[in-house]
Amino acid sequence: MLENKVISIILGGGQGSRLSPLTATRSKPAVPIAGKYRLVDIPISNCLNSGLRRMFVLTQFNSASLNKHIKNTYNFSFFTNAFVDILAAEQTPGNEGWYQGTADAVRQSLHHLKQHECEYILILSGDQLYQMDFSEMIKNHIDKGAEITIATIPCNAKDGTSFGILKADADLSITSFIEKPNSEKIIGWESEVGPEMEAQGRVYLASMGIYLFNKDVLINMLEGNERHDFGKQIIPDAVGVNKIISYQYEGYWTDIGNIDSFFEANLGLTDDVPQFNLFSKHPIYSRARMLPPSKFKGTKLDSVIIADGCIINADEITRSVIGIRSRIGRGTKISNCYVMGCDFYQTIDEISGISKSDRPITGIGDNCVIDTAILDKNCFIGNNVIIKGGSHLPDSDCATHTIKEGIIVVKKNAVIPDGAVIGG
Repeated sequence: MLENKVISIILGGGQGSRLSPLTATRSKPAVPIAGKYRLVDIPISNCLNSGLRRMFVLTQFNSASLNKHIKNTYNFSFFTNAFVDILAAEQTPGNEGWYQGTADAVRQSLHHLKQHECEYILILSGDQLYQMDFSEMIKNHIDKGAEITIATIPCNAKDGTSFGILKADADLSITSFIEKPNSEKIIGWESEVGPEMEAQGRVYLASMGIYLFNKDVLINMLEGNERHDFGKQIIPDAVGVNKIISYQYEGYWTDIGNIDSFFEANLGLTDDVPQFNLFSKHPIYSRARMLPPSKFKGTKLDSVIIADGCIINADEITRSVIGIRSRIGRGTKISNCYVMGCDFYQTIDEISGISKSDRPITGIGDNCVIDTAILDKNCFIGNNVIIKGGSHLPDSDCATHTIKEGIIVVKKNAVIPDGAVIGG
């Protein structure tokens, strides 16, 4: 059984500055996605759907929220060896530093890994959106007698400059590797791909940051040296030394590296046939919150995903994702937005008391216009507020919101008073 042969390691990433301010109080894997999930639910669900039930999540920044989510979500039977455990960076007698990179994070966690019997180590990123059956990748690894398998995705020359590019022969053995080549250096790095990918000009194999190692090979590579990164050091050094195989994946995959990619990945879920399909036989697992159904009154909806527990009286919502416990007032129009929702409900008495003060109640008030924006958790948006993003807006940051690439991100717990105008 694969469950007994493989341990998965999910890398939580660094400070996540490119996803700021969403990572101001939480680690990247804990960022809410699709209205009801967290980013870490994606690799964990891929593992569970592949029959892999032993996982470590490595993190060092703002891990409290992630710890809470995993503790409340992934509980297994006492009669199984399954687990999802957090390994936060820790000082030990042999090491007093933080994780210095992806490989260093795994190196510092080897003493935990060695306590578990396994033959293979699967290394995943905590900030990617995709659906993949790892059991097929593992079977291919075993059948080909590989020591390392790298999941790759065909890309075009323009996109290839942002990734590590691999060169594979006819047997899919990796013969060379280059990290983020420029538009001139990438010429000549074409590999054999399927006819559909070739027709689209996607003839370069980009590393997905998904690695499968034989356990003993990984330990030998990491112990006794200070190489910090898989993509920049470990993998390039292994080419020509170890048997490395490319496992080609041609489905949907995106790296949630910045606000723009995060925004587009969420809004893409509202498409008629989304590239990332939430409505599949392979579920995305997350915390069961036991919320009531969402309630609507007089609202026109078009291309919208609505999570549980919402109370919506808006005039119109288009191409948007509305997260759990969202409250949206009368006459409000929302378009091209990701509203993350709220962690709590206010009681009738609380709402009544707040309505007599100048402070808005949770959620979005009446007669607002919100376009091209992300509203983080627990926002207090007053009445008659205008929030309109656009490519003409310069990047900026203030106490209540940040603007990045034309997208307005209202910060967690921010209070926006009645009549405020942001962007426009």
